[in-house]
Amino acid sequence: MTAFSQRSTLELAPNRVATALSAARAGGAPLLDLTVSNPTVVGIPYASGVLDALSTGELRYDPEPLGLESARAAVAALWRDRGVRADPARVVMTASTSEAYAFAFKLFCDPGDEVLVPSPSYPLFEHLARLESVTPVPYRLGYDGAWFIDASVVERAISARTRAIVIVSPNNPTGSFLKRDELRSLEKLGLPLISDEVFGDYALTEDPRRARSALESEGAFVVALDGLSKLAGLPQMKLAFMTLGGPARLVEQAMPRLELIADTFLSPGGPVQRALPALLDLRRVTTDALRARAIASFSHLRRALEGSSVTVLPVEGGWTAVMRLPATRTDEEWTLSLLERGVIVQPGYFFDFDAAPHVVVSLITEPPVFEDGIERLVATVDGG
Repeated sequence: MTAFSQRSTLELAPNRVATALSAARAGGAPLLDLTVSNPTVVGIPYASGVLDALSTGELRYDPEPLGLESARAAVAALWRDRGVRADPARVVMTASTSEAYAFAFKLFCDPGDEVLVPSPSYPLFEHLARLESVTPVPYRLGYDGAWFIDASVVERAISARTRAIVIVSPNNPTGSFLKRDELRSLEKLGLPLISDEVFGDYALTEDPRRARSALESEGAFVVALDGLSKLAGLPQMKLAFMTLGGPARLVEQAMPRLELIADTFLSPGGPVQRALPALLDLRRVTTDALRARAIASFSHLRRALEGSSVTVLPVEGGWTAVMRLPATRTDEEWTLSLLERGVIVQPGYFFDFDAAPHVVVSLITEPPVFEDGIERLVATVDGG
């Protein structure tokens, strides 16, 4: 008899939305997909030298557990360009931010320990934590016309087994950035902060209250995550990085542990690490285009929803927008109704929204698809 681990036991039955979407695609009906978040397929330009950067002509293998020195120095320089102090010796290269989360959970947690994760947020956390035998415990973001972190809510979620607090700035999908006063409040809780900052370069508005990074913290032990997937619109390059900040004593204790973890896997590829300095220099063509696309889409969204019964919630940054729909149906029912009209959106419960029905759309969708899809969405909702 074959026995499988509990942590790999997942609910495999497709939900109603997935079943309906599969049927719609199988039927060949034209669909307007407002959920596409793959930057390589939405008509965004890339600098001509991106592929050339990979042609280093170097076949030598350097199994550096923490990453190549040149790559770690490039990450530190990136942080300095953002106005944040960073030391290459505190950088760890990984194959993805998902792997970086796995490393961080290994660093802080034993099986059965807990990490606090924001809610609403991206549903990947449950799988990442579970596969590390860690329990994700949600702390709900506040909303009073803008999203915010209430440290008292976070504090109430802490138990004897809590080992770290996850922050996502800007959050996916709410688009809310971490503010400096929130960071100071979280510092006082005395737990490590795992700060996901992959959308950090995609601010859609200005706000002097924002923390440039959780690495600004003077007291908390911080592990900041970023990577080429969002930073340069290059998910296929499979390179990300963790940067540690905070009390020197804790960082010094953490780095040998992370080196052991990283040495066990040796995941990042050599060619992309060697190409990293060039890829970071070339990224602005794509980053600027993605940011401009998101700003234009959000501006169109607000205009298109004027006078309708659909409300778009504020977005400070990132690639997604959240809309609140009338409570005459659940968000799943609205999603299925929109699918019948040929429009694909994500229901709010995917991201753990509560109460009123919500749907989530991607702001980097190609403009003709986005505009047509939003027009149909409004017609569907206001038409009943």
